[in-house]
Amino acid sequence: MSWNDQEDTTIYKVVVNHEEQYSIWPSERENAPGWTDVGKSGTKEECLAYIKEVWTDMRPLSLRQQMEKSAQSN
Repeated sequence: MSWNDQEDTTIYKVVVNHEEQYSIWPSERENAPGWTDVGKSGTKEECLAYIKEVWTDMRPLSLRQQMEKSAQSN
């Protein structure tokens, strides 16, 4: 049996950075600097499904804000 055939039993957590970009980390690992927990954990599939549901605008926060300012000034 290869590693790819083994079931992933890792529990993951969803994290977000200051630009409102999402990622997943193994729950036992400390977050990288600049990333905070959002309070969702589970299997990889569950965490990715959560991210798909909540991360509806893939643009970084700073870009969204700049685009809003540009639109308001026109």
